[in-house]
Amino acid sequence: MSIEVSALKHVTADCERCFGLCCVALPYMKSADFAQDKDSGIPCQNLQSDFRCGIHKDLRKNGFRGCTVYECFGAGQKVSQITYNGHDWGNNKEIAKEMFDVFPIMQQLHEMLRYLYEAISRKETSSIYKELHQAIEETEALTRLNPKSILELDIVEHRTFVNHLLLQTSEFVRSKVKKDPKQWKKVKGIDLIGGDLRKANLKGVNLRGAFLIACDLREADLRYTDLIGADLRDANICGANLNGSIFLTQAQVNSANGDMNTKLPPSLSIPIHWLG
Repeated sequence: MSIEVSALKHVTADCERCFGLCCVALPYMKSADFAQDKDSGIPCQNLQSDFRCGIHKDLRKNGFRGCTVYECFGAGQKVSQITYNGHDWGNNKEIAKEMFDVFPIMQQLHEMLRYLYEAISRKETSSIYKELHQAIEETEALTRLNPKSILELDIVEHRTFVNHLLLQTSEFVRSKVKKDPKQWKKVKGIDLIGGDLRKANLKGVNLRGAFLIACDLREADLRYTDLIGADLRDANICGANLNGSIFLTQAQVNSANGDMNTKLPPSLSIPIHWLG
């Protein structure tokens, strides 16, 4: 069962309704992902006066690949339009720092919502539907608190609460898959950087938090695989089958290298850079 369109839209970035918060609030260091250093609270040099990115269509070409693999899960528009009622940091300097501090906390809450919406949409989780629904309601309520209350949240405690349900979801989904013991040995542990897993049968394997950087996953079977938090930067997933995979996000897909033969869950789309 796929995530409902309305729920997915709620936890997907809408830059048109945001005040460029990720371009100001978040720091980054000069690296392969960013062309220069930037401290938190300092606007990116590419941010325009209308809060739009001046090189949005050419971020990768201009050395800002890191921007293309970041996802706020809709936190940007929530903070901009709901938490601060449309008052932007540019014209309201007195709220700027507070807004920048609220944003990353909101991002974490919206990320949890993204996973919870996926969990409740899967038929395998029918036995914990009530608990998932309650978690969604509680998390939604937290996103609508005032700035001071958001800054005082024990986000670690809430994440632990949500993670328990996500782990259950993973177990329910993966338990119906008969795993290949020989293939399982290949992925024991989470450090799989540069690994050769081409054509591997990883169906139903738990890869949460795994380092799959530059891993060769061409034509691999990743159906019903738990990929929450997995690092897919520069992983080769050409021809891989990720249909039915659990907790895979657009940001993870954007960070990988695939092609038109890569099978993605219906809620995700093929990145432009895959098309050459």
